[in-house]
Amino acid sequence: MFEIARSELVQMFRNRLVLVTGLVIPVAVSGYFVRQHEVFADLGSLGYVAAIVMFTVMAFGLYTTAVTTLAARRQDLFLKRLRSTAASDPSILTGLVLPITVIALVQVVAILTVFGVVTDRPAEIPLLVVAILATTAMMVALALATAGLTNSPEHAQVTTLPVSLAVIAVASWVGISGTEDLAYLKRLLPGGSATELVVNAWDGGVPLTDSLPLVVPTLAWVLVAVALAGRLFRWEPRR
Repeated sequence: MFEIARSELVQMFRNRLVLVTGLVIPVAVSGYFVRQHEVFADLGSLGYVAAIVMFTVMAFGLYTTAVTTLAARRQDLFLKRLRSTAASDPSILTGLVLPITVIALVQVVAILTVFGVVTDRPAEIPLLVVAILATTAMMVALALATAGLTNSPEHAQVTTLPVSLAVIAVASWVGISGTEDLAYLKRLLPGGSATELVVNAWDGGVPLTDSLPLVVPTLAWVLVAVALAGRLFRWEPRR
């Protein structure tokens, strides 16, 4: 698994498209949100800005790049060759998505650290960590499911748009309007509960017993995405 991850990391830094989509764009967009945090905080709160930063990196840096990577490895028959080795299927997939997952986590932590320095530190750091890890698991699982519907790296630009835009839209909706109205709907949508969790963790003022159950809908999306990936994922290109 780690040998596959090391090889994939080398390939990532040789691919300019992956570098731009996985590193440059998420950091640039997140940097804009941090720079203009007062404007966006007026719309929601500092917690809303933190949630948007997290989902920007996770949607465009992690999710889109992971789908593109898996589609590319399928197209060049690298996935097929890996299956002929002693590595198990889970080890292969983990090795392929591990580098971009670690990079995305480092980006989120670094950007939110800067954000906390220029504004106020989060009220509940452990709760924020839980929110970030749960969101990461959800986006990786959704990437595996989407990769099953993606024929090529170019096709990934189309197949990843619905989920990427949806989680950003849900995060904005929940972060700005809160969950006083339509709470169940907002929390059940992908990214809704995670957004509320980040807002609670950053802004504070919500009992821990009220925040922790918000992890459940996010983990439920992980299970749904993994089940879809099991049915849809392909190891070889369509003939």
